[in-house]
Amino acid sequence: MVSITKKMKRTLIAWSIFGLCCLGVGALIWRGLLWFNIPSHRRYPVRGVDVSHYQGQIDWDVIASQDMTFAFIKATEGSGTTDECFAENWENARAAGMYVGAYHFFSFDSPPDTQADNFCAAVPFAYDAMPPVIDLELYRSENLPDAEAVRHNLRILLKRLKDYYGKTPIIYTTNICWERYLKGSDLEYVLWIRSIFTHPSASYEPAWEFWQYNPRGLLDGYTGDERFIDLNAYCGTREEFEKKYLYEIPSDPALR
Repeated sequence: MVSITKKMKRTLIAWSIFGLCCLGVGALIWRGLLWFNIPSHRRYPVRGVDVSHYQGQIDWDVIASQDMTFAFIKATEGSGTTDECFAENWENARAAGMYVGAYHFFSFDSPPDTQADNFCAAVPFAYDAMPPVIDLELYRSENLPDAEAVRHNLRILLKRLKDYYGKTPIIYTTNICWERYLKGSDLEYVLWIRSIFTHPSASYEPAWEFWQYNPRGLLDGYTGDERFIDLNAYCGTREEFEKKYLYEIPSDPALR
């Protein structure tokens, strides 16, 4: 029989404690009670959410009361899909006094002009709205589209939205998509970066302005099947944010 020494016992106990700690931390992360990124409120005082129909019925006054300044709301996807909750979310978030923008989930599989038609038909023109957003992320792992073909379609779509809304669009993307489709290109739009494990790199060009830091946030004020909500931060101060995104509404109703 092999005897267990005191040193072996201590090692086994240490590894058991370590394993339990790992399980505990994993459980907290899974439940949304702990996350990798905890941006400093002093450094990033302007926070916001992005939502879709997965959050269900949203009480935007409650969302705004939790120190949330802006909201990006899913409007459309590809050439034929409109988010079923967009119109209600758009109206109620604006009524709650939030800075509101709409986003479009870019499709690699449909023409850019019909994607633009879909978005413009769903999202009202509003002087005081934030710029439209193109959500550029991979949704398949095989047969990735040719980079130049994607850039060509993005140019068309982004120009259509800029011409229609009069504001330079924002591109939401991941590091993988930035490397593959945007880096070194002429698509120098405002960047909204998804970086859920680390602070976004300083190497992005142009420099990022929005940062999605937590896809498993927990807030009060929504009742959908999805219990989590995406949390985001702006790269500057409240004054800098308002200087860029507080739009003056024309006094003449005919121009609104």
